[in-house]
Amino acid sequence: MVAAMPLPSIPPRACRAVSGLTAVVLLAGSLAAQPRAKPSAAGWTRGATCYEIFIRSFRDSDGDGIGDLNGLTRSLDYINDGNPRSRTDLGARCIWLMPVAESPSYHGYDVSNYYKVEPDYGTNADFKRMVAAAHRRGIKVLVDLVLNHASSEHPYFKEALRDTTSPHRRWFRFAPTKPTSKGPWGQDVWYKSPVRDEWYYAVFWSGMPDLNYETPAVRAEASKVARFWLTEMGVDGFRLDAVPYLVESGDTLAHARATHDVLRRFAADVRRIAPHAFTIGEVWDSTRTILSYYPNELDAHFAFPVSDAILDAARTGTPGKLLPEVLRFQRALAYDRWSPFLRNHDQTRTLTALGGDTARARLAAEILFTLPGLPFVYYGEEIGMTGDKPDERLRTPMQWTPDVSGFTSGKPWEALQADTSTANVARERADSGSLLNVYRRLIHLRARSAALATGELIPLTSSNQSVLAFLRRDPAGTVLVVANLGATALAGLTLASGPGALLAGRYATKALYGPPVIAALRAGPDGALASDAPLSPLAPMHTYILQLSRATR
Repeated sequence: MVAAMPLPSIPPRACRAVSGLTAVVLLAGSLAAQPRAKPSAAGWTRGATCYEIFIRSFRDSDGDGIGDLNGLTRSLDYINDGNPRSRTDLGARCIWLMPVAESPSYHGYDVSNYYKVEPDYGTNADFKRMVAAAHRRGIKVLVDLVLNHASSEHPYFKEALRDTTSPHRRWFRFAPTKPTSKGPWGQDVWYKSPVRDEWYYAVFWSGMPDLNYETPAVRAEASKVARFWLTEMGVDGFRLDAVPYLVESGDTLAHARATHDVLRRFAADVRRIAPHAFTIGEVWDSTRTILSYYPNELDAHFAFPVSDAILDAARTGTPGKLLPEVLRFQRALAYDRWSPFLRNHDQTRTLTALGGDTARARLAAEILFTLPGLPFVYYGEEIGMTGDKPDERLRTPMQWTPDVSGFTSGKPWEALQADTSTANVARERADSGSLLNVYRRLIHLRARSAALATGELIPLTSSNQSVLAFLRRDPAGTVLVVANLGATALAGLTLASGPGALLAGRYATKALYGPPVIAALRAGPDGALASDAPLSPLAPMHTYILQLSRATR
């Protein structure tokens, strides 16, 4: 146990006349003195990990080949069994469910009824039972809320197509002739009406007509839908899909000022309805653009640039731009207001992106769970599931057993990946060195360690460019993370920091993950950290996590 101690800050003069990684190191200590966005009001996010689930592919309870809510309910112990002393569950503290509302499509992102659960998945009553079972285990439930567009099968859109005098005409965007403008990434966005000689706007696909948030009734309906899921269905918050495209303003089809206004009002409505609800949005863009969606819109957004940087570091064997991207988020935001991740339902799965290299997939996970933020894990990543485009192959059924029987007793809606005989929960659960057990250890460690949960990241320099090294510093203690990203073992490595990293003194170490590669470090009178001796040889593509304890004399 490390005694609580005040955190030093770096004097401004220490940041002068520096460049490269050293500049990043020195800047890191000064970030603590700058104002940051406050943590969310959710309460459960400290040290938490969230788990993304596609219900259609998670577990089937009735043999029709489609995953459902009852199958998910029966599988909750895999995610979190509710016993804080248990280490046989994954340890996730929240689940994000891809769309669960009624939809004509397999993916659910074109909603035809926002107040009814997709019949393939079960009933509203099934959903409520699942939420109650999750809550008994300490699992919070977030649902995908698709506000940018509805389904072309939605009754309001069908009415608007038929009747030009319908009040729902203003819920969508129509044009008497096809506009010449293209979409945000150069795509066609205007589609011919099947009823009359006119066109309607749909940024993603003709089956997903965009909702018009310039119409007050649309904004009111969005809040009404949120109230229904929060109060009637018992959810704990939302993941909002495609938020940059909510409002089109002239030629501005993404990130319009009015979009920020809509999100600000929507978030305020959610907080009034459920003060401790949590909202997270999809802004798939640069760090600068993502940060423009703060401070008073949604609680959090996914850190896509950090995701890319983690995968790049694991693939190339060098830290690259990872720490600068992390520091930009850390400088502006509280620990639970941004979310790093590896891959999601729209992206090539981690193991496929890394060429099938399980060691590099493990390394990517080790990096993810030692960074600040509120991490998310896409189902199946923890067992090394593979998958690439088209989208259906990114969302294949969960591989519970060496064959299809773990998912369904019938024919699955989509064929499982070919490697299910080797990458599956049953096999990896019994292998202490499996990827699944790496995820379990790291998720549980993050939940127990205040430094990993909320601590500030302080980058360190090393004597080898293949090494990623940093401190996670919290008032209750400090953790050292050292990762050899390279494909060869490293010997004689030394570490250092700029001034202000720690209080002056000598620090003993205790291994939390991996063997103890160094016995002690010291911080000089200016708080600069240095190795007392070179580290023990670092195995290739391995990460070491050590608790630091300051000697009292």
